[in-house]
Amino acid sequence: MAFLKAVSSQFFQNEIPYKPMGKYVHFLTVRITESYPLFQTDGELNKARVSSGIKTKEPISRLTMFKRKQSTPERLVGRELLRNYGLMTAEECEYNVSFAMNNPDCIIYGFAIGDSGSEKSKVVVDTAFSITPFDNAHETFTLNAPYENGTMASKGEGGSKPGEVTSRINQQDHIKPQVFFPSIVTLKDPTEAGFLYVFNNILRTRHYGAQTTRTGRLRNELIGVIFADGEITSNLRWTQAIYDEMNLADKLLSPDPLNEDEVTAAATTTIQELMEEEFIVHTDFIGDRFTPVLNEVKTLIRSEAGMQSILQQADTEAKDYAKKHIKNQDKKGTAKSK
Repeated sequence: MAFLKAVSSQFFQNEIPYKPMGKYVHFLTVRITESYPLFQTDGELNKARVSSGIKTKEPISRLTMFKRKQSTPERLVGRELLRNYGLMTAEECEYNVSFAMNNPDCIIYGFAIGDSGSEKSKVVVDTAFSITPFDNAHETFTLNAPYENGTMASKGEGGSKPGEVTSRINQQDHIKPQVFFPSIVTLKDPTEAGFLYVFNNILRTRHYGAQTTRTGRLRNELIGVIFADGEITSNLRWTQAIYDEMNLADKLLSPDPLNEDEVTAAATTTIQELMEEEFIVHTDFIGDRFTPVLNEVKTLIRSEAGMQSILQQADTEAKDYAKKHIKNQDKKGTAKSK
């Protein structure tokens, strides 16, 4: 079943292959925070000390968004849709508990269940880095616990005296809004339905990091897709190239947030320049060439019939793959994603 007219079928596999076949699609994504998300380990925001740019060698600390912080929310969105359209139930496939091993989430994003079976993820996501330095991209908040009378003081419960301020006050670093994380999401050996499944998950996912029910709002802006016979540049190098471009144009107006249009323009220019340095065969849909692809995908996924047809095709391909290549599908046990 063909869904797209703007992209040739030559870039897709007819079925999910068991062995790597050397076809890659790279989703060029700029992740933009829209509230105060938390990407942390052991209570501290994740950060790394790296060179500010490729040409600008001065080291800076950057916020980091580890790969699991990116891929897990996206695959959970896909799982939600599969349940919504009746292609998976919570009983038969529970994330990180007991994978069914035969649906698009399990086959595309991978799983591992001890001796019962495993499938390597076909989605490759690496750590993303903020364009701006850590010092300009985070803010410290004081957290407390108000009572129903509107005060921060206790009423005398738990041994404290009425009117005393409670000890339930804490400080937590949060990432500021309008912090930009360039990120390349790679899908290996995509079928057309698999491509659209991952594309949709990236577009739809809105919350990342800790405390996703209260904060963590983030928007993904895709600026292009690249079909290739190998992997392309890293998130870090792309981020450093954007920094150089914006720094040269005097667009890094610290402590003010970056202008989104200027970031998009720099991201587009730099990824095209970086692709000129690559020694792989690639076809780029970036800028004006990407617009019809994006519009066609959005038209498909905004209709119930279109969304259902994509998920049904992806599910059929996943089940065909599982029947051929995955043993012990009926066994369940402690599982984890890959």
